[in-house]
Amino acid sequence: MRSIWKGTLAFGLVSIPVRLYAAVEERSLRFRQLHRPCSTPIRYRKSCPTCGVEVPPEELARAFEVLPGRFVEVTDEEMEQLPLPTRRTVELLDFVEERAIDPVHFQRGYYLEPEGAAKAYALLREALRRSGRAGLARLALRERERLALLRVAGDGRTLALQTLLYPDEVRSPAELAIPGEVEVDPREREMALRLVEMLAAPFDPGRYRDRSREALEALVARKAQGETLRAPAPAPATGVEELTRALEESLRAAEARRERRAAEPAGVR
Repeated sequence: MRSIWKGTLAFGLVSIPVRLYAAVEERSLRFRQLHRPCSTPIRYRKSCPTCGVEVPPEELARAFEVLPGRFVEVTDEEMEQLPLPTRRTVELLDFVEERAIDPVHFQRGYYLEPEGAAKAYALLREALRRSGRAGLARLALRERERLALLRVAGDGRTLALQTLLYPDEVRSPAELAIPGEVEVDPREREMALRLVEMLAAPFDPGRYRDRSREALEALVARKAQGETLRAPAPAPATGVEELTRALEESLRAAEARRERRAAEPAGVR
C-alpha cells in the first residue's frame, strides 16, 4: 500500500511518527460515456466561454464566488499556509465510547502505521484496548481539517482512523414521516423477536459478496454476446392485515435457512 499522509500522532506529550493508509479500495465497475452514433468515448474539455479556447491545466485557478460574478482566487501556496496545527499532526482531543457515535457520522477508514516509536504505538493501542474507548481526534487531510475517531482495528493490532462528518453536515430526520409508538400485537412482537434471534450470527464480512457488481458483470458479458437481462420486480410493501402471515412464513424460511447453514461448510453469500 502507498501512504497518503505522513505526520505525528500526539498522545499527550508522547509523539508517535505515523503514516496513514487508505483502508478501503472501491471495486465498483466504471462506465465510459460514448457518442452513440459512432461508439466513440466522449472527451471532457475545460474551456473558457469568454475567450472561446480550451484551458490548459497551468492556466486554471480555484476561486470562491463571494458575490454574483465576483470571485476571490485562492492559490495552492495560500492553502498550504492556512494556520492548521493539525496539518502534520493527529491531535487527540478526548477519549469516548465508540458506540456513543452514530455511524451516520462515519466517512472513510484509514490505517496508521508507526514510523519507528513502536513501543509508544503499542502502548496507545493497549490503552485503547483495555479502556474500551476510542480517541476523538483532529487532523488536516486533503486541505481540510477533519474530525476523526482513533480506534483499534478488528485485527487487534492496528490503529485505525475513521474520519467523521461535522454535526452540521448530518441531516436531521425530523422532517420525515416516521411513526411514533404504535400498539403492537403481543403475538406479532414475539414472532418478530424470534425471527431476529433465528437470523442472529457473528459478523463475518468474508461471508458476503458484492452481488450488484456480479450482476453488472453478468449483464455486460451477456450483452456483449447479444443477450439481455430482465430485472426482478420489486417486492410490494407488507400490509397490516398480512403482517402475521408474513412473519409466520419468515420464521419457517429462517428455520430452513438455519438448517441448511448447519449442513454446509462456511462460505460466502
